[in-house]
Amino acid sequence: MTDLSLEDIEFIKILANSDASILQQGMNDATRHRLDEQLGKILREYYLENTMNTETNWTEKFLKAGITEDDGKSAIACARRLGIDIS
Repeated sequence: MTDLSLEDIEFIKILANSDASILQQGMNDATRHRLDEQLGKILREYYLENTMNTETNWTEKFLKAGITEDDGKSAIACARRLGIDIS
């Protein structure tokens, strides 16, 4: 199981508190790749844990990192608007 790096935590918080259209304009290929590969996987597992009760422990990891349930939901919504398949 992957741990959250400081960079992951900051990226999730940015997603949770930003407008997707503004992020889309400033997104380069490296950022898009990271969002698709690393954070997309984390957010998918977090989503499955919260919708299908899978035991990924992301909710606990998010809380320890200061990412609230609302932040998690907002980050998922923003990632979806950016074209990342979460579910």
